[in-house]
Amino acid sequence: MKTEKNILIAFVLNLMFSVFEFFGGIFTGSVAIVSDAVHDIGDAASIGASYFLEKKSRRQPDGEYTYGYARYSVVGSVITTLILLVGSVMVIGGAVGRIINPVEINYNGMLIFAVIGVLVNFGAAFVTRDGDSLNQKAVNLHMLEDVLGWIVVLIGAIVMRFTDFTVIDPILSIAVAAFILINAVKNLKEVLDVFLEKAPLGISVEEVKEHILALDGVLGVHHIHIWSMDGHSNYATMHIVTNGEPHGIKDSVRAELFEHGIGHATLELEAEGEHCHEEHCHIEVKALSGHHHHH
Repeated sequence: MKTEKNILIAFVLNLMFSVFEFFGGIFTGSVAIVSDAVHDIGDAASIGASYFLEKKSRRQPDGEYTYGYARYSVVGSVITTLILLVGSVMVIGGAVGRIINPVEINYNGMLIFAVIGVLVNFGAAFVTRDGDSLNQKAVNLHMLEDVLGWIVVLIGAIVMRFTDFTVIDPILSIAVAAFILINAVKNLKEVLDVFLEKAPLGISVEEVKEHILALDGVLGVHHIHIWSMDGHSNYATMHIVTNGEPHGIKDSVRAELFEHGIGHATLELEAEGEHCHEEHCHIEVKALSGHHHHH
């Protein structure tokens, strides 16, 4: 429940602040502030989407979504990340224009806005820092960027107050946007790995297989699949060739998988010498377990 509440708080803070910021940017003439505002309004929208999707992702499995709704949270993360990608590219475009044609900027107004900006966004980043869902990670990344964006505006305002180096405003906003872009790409990769059913981070399928083969009564393991639902709850299915007592074997395999961070497992047990019904199977048994089963 905590994640949801955090995301909602972040959403409200962000939305109120974006509006305030937008007028601030127009009033001071700072491209860094206006681009921050556009970015923040985008943030607020995506955080709002994340909030509803995070809520939905907690629903229990039913007849239509047999795995439950966990991936809705991942969808929230994709939306948030895409908004960030587009937003940061737009900011870079706008800032380049300002480098070519510099403009007069009210840096005293900028200073005031920047101080308020750092405080508000730091509050929001602090609130969302300890969530574990990929979605909340994306939201927290937003908040951190916003803090960073404002610290940069603050530095820019101070520099412009003491020198007339106005081009620092767009230069700094490009730096922030580039940082956002790099992180968003990393986050997107993590999220796509979940959608593409890649074996979860930190789980070696080979190692899991070795550990299961080492258990008493296990003669072979094949058709092993390990994937993640949402970046932190992991599932596995496999066929196990055994000559032992089924219940004991299932329990020990489940315990072993649990050690590897896999909480949901579907195990199919086959007696030694039994023909596996799935195609390509004999090849896998031979190739993957050291025991040779002749069909």
